[in-house]
Amino acid sequence: MTDILDVEIEPADPSDPEFEDVSKYSRGREIAVVVSLYLSCIVVAMVISAILVSATGGSWQAVFSALLDGSMRAPGRWGTTIGIAIPLVIVALGTAINGRAGLVNIGQEGQLLMGAAFATYVGMWMGGPGPLIVIVLLLAGIVGGAIWSGITAGLLYWRKVPEVLSTLLLITVASQLTGYALKVEWLLLAPFRADRSVRNQVSEQLANNTRMPRVTMFGNTFPISAFVVVAMAIIVFFLFKRTVWGFRLQMLGRNKMTARRAGVSNVKYGMGAMLISGGCAGLAGAMMLSGGDFGNYRFTPGFSSNIGWEGLLVALVVRQHPLFIVPMALTLAGIRTGSGFLAATGVEREISQVVQALLILALLLPPAILFVRDRRRALAATRART
Repeated sequence: MTDILDVEIEPADPSDPEFEDVSKYSRGREIAVVVSLYLSCIVVAMVISAILVSATGGSWQAVFSALLDGSMRAPGRWGTTIGIAIPLVIVALGTAINGRAGLVNIGQEGQLLMGAAFATYVGMWMGGPGPLIVIVLLLAGIVGGAIWSGITAGLLYWRKVPEVLSTLLLITVASQLTGYALKVEWLLLAPFRADRSVRNQVSEQLANNTRMPRVTMFGNTFPISAFVVVAMAIIVFFLFKRTVWGFRLQMLGRNKMTARRAGVSNVKYGMGAMLISGGCAGLAGAMMLSGGDFGNYRFTPGFSSNIGWEGLLVALVVRQHPLFIVPMALTLAGIRTGSGFLAATGVEREISQVVQALLILALLLPPAILFVRDRRRALAATRART
């Protein structure tokens, strides 16, 4: 089958006044279709959830009210939602970068763990001024995640091991390594204290001057890194749309053969994208540690809390669009924080989990439908010209 990128299409004349009008109309129509599709899926998911809750003797009004209370309306809750959304945004941005290059990285959970472990080691053993330690701690997180994704890149380009397989398997390795480090005092295990009867396998808590500064607004507190991740999303969007690097990544992701003919190195740009993706996941782990919304400034077993998986989900839902990542991360973070209030409604735990799953599924369906639609259009256009 002829590749889509290899088909010559006669471009429209941008100087034509009708060109701009048609372009604006097409963009507006596309936005309306996408918004209506998302709203329809969400409404259907809420209706099904309400029926399930009512069928089990619960109150659907109480369930959705509890979700809103837990995510936004209760005192201090939207600050918590923002704190959880921060690492989701960073992981999703990294996923968007490797996806742009046509690579599939599903090992963010392991890369996040390694980044958090590297950051914990720096926070525990490095001396010096607190602000300097915070900076080095974040850089260590980037290095830890990049090293872990770099293993995948090396296996892919030198041994032809599929990145889907290696990133997935390396999650287990990262989990075992960090679990071992929490058993060794000279690595991550907190030093023994005589005033404690039980020694837990956790790291030492970060000192007050080595923690990420927090902002207080309207009774809600969240790490200052919230502003950083918004800036990161804007920067990634600019890099994708306005730089040669972004264009070459897109070319590589769309058609490797065409990219090679244009002089784009598969190894150089592919490895770079994979290293950046892992570095972002590692940075997310470092920010989770220093932000305080996860583990109370300690590295603990299960520290990642599925943030790697959910960050991957965020990127998939918005089809790896950098600017849409931020609101989607806030949405999933709100579902996560709001679910903690569902137990107070008296609804069975299994039903509350089904409600969460339906809401997430409602966010996943539109990208899948749009992908299938665009794929069919592209194939139809290709057949029409060949």
